[in-house]
Amino acid sequence: MQTVSILVADDHAVVRRGLRTLLETQRNWKVVGEASNGREAVEKAAALSPQIAILDIGMPRLNGLDAATLIYKANPKIRILMLTMHAAESLIQQTLRAGASGYVLKSDAERDLIAAVEALLHNKMFFTSAASAVVLEHMREGHKKKHWDASDGRLSIREREVVQLLAEGKSNKEIGASLHISKRTVDHHRANIMDKLHLQSVGELVLYAVRNRIVEP
Repeated sequence: MQTVSILVADDHAVVRRGLRTLLETQRNWKVVGEASNGREAVEKAAALSPQIAILDIGMPRLNGLDAATLIYKANPKIRILMLTMHAAESLIQQTLRAGASGYVLKSDAERDLIAAVEALLHNKMFFTSAASAVVLEHMREGHKKKHWDASDGRLSIREREVVQLLAEGKSNKEIGASLHISKRTVDHHRANIMDKLHLQSVGELVLYAVRNRIVEP
């Protein structure tokens, strides 16, 4: 039987360890990589091409939803499962749009995680019971734009990365080093972001990031 390769991304080492232990109770399932932030998850997904990527939504440097978008865009064959503490409707909708195939609450992981991975391996979707009604409604509406947050889509993935790092307190120079771009490019992104969102201060930008779940409060 072929080995099932899995990438686990969560910023808490104890959570990653628990997920690895649970997943590897299954015959021929192997956690081939771990990541502690969204950027590392994207890089390891590209390097390892796992069959399954399990991503925490609330990670530093790049949140799980934006990481999922980049992973799916680079390799649609990777099946993505989002792991979160929240069952908010907006998060479930964003999960679908990011290309993920499953959504499991951390509180349900011990009960649902194995079943979720099994579903994804058979090209099926899996959503924890708290999310099912939202998913069904979303599918009935045919993914209509009106059901997304009004601010969704205003920023590119790169701009969302910059927003997240600014909200985490990084300077423009630190952001440039983190994203491997020049400080001048960061300055340009920052100016564009403030203009697009009609914001006047970093404080307003942080509030935007929290409200739109780019970072967690």
